[in-house]
Amino acid sequence: MYVRDAKNRDEVWLLDQIDAMELDETAFRSRDYVIAVDEHTGERAGFGRIRIHKTDDEEYCELTSIGVIPEWREQGVGAHVVERLVTTARDNGFETVYSLTSETSYLTQFGFSPVEPARLPDPLQRRLEAKQDGIDPGAVPLRIDVERFRMPGHLREAFKNARSEPEEEQEPQEGPEDFGIDPEETSYKYDTG
Repeated sequence: MYVRDAKNRDEVWLLDQIDAMELDETAFRSRDYVIAVDEHTGERAGFGRIRIHKTDDEEYCELTSIGVIPEWREQGVGAHVVERLVTTARDNGFETVYSLTSETSYLTQFGFSPVEPARLPDPLQRRLEAKQDGIDPGAVPLRIDVERFRMPGHLREAFKNARSEPEEEQEPQEGPEDFGIDPEETSYKYDTG
């Protein structure tokens, strides 16, 4: 399992998953996303996005539209998507990352903490109001200093062993006995032996 930048060919898949999970697709651009992929099967397991909000003199980074395919949940996939997004934000010069979501307990395990809405930068205040009026009425603002991000050990281990389904057992070979035939006493029409 690994997390990579989204490619143009992922666009339809991303839009389908965002729609199915009823996530935010405002100002959708596939290049803003990362995708978790199973290296054995190539199956896409989860995704998330960085959205940049600009003012005349400042830029702010928001994590949004984080989703994990149902059969991949509880295996650290979302955690690694969040980690990659925070790392990307840091590499792009952001010291603080915001998220506006009702899934606060998920993000607090990584070090995100609540922010008073009045203390948000103006573009994020407007974004919060839009989310609360639309796709996520329970959204609250969270933030993290990128250097304070921490990955819980159990999520890192779960991600290393992530699988979409348990490995299937090999089906036993069927023999003549399975069809009520006694191979010791049965002769066959075209038996040459």
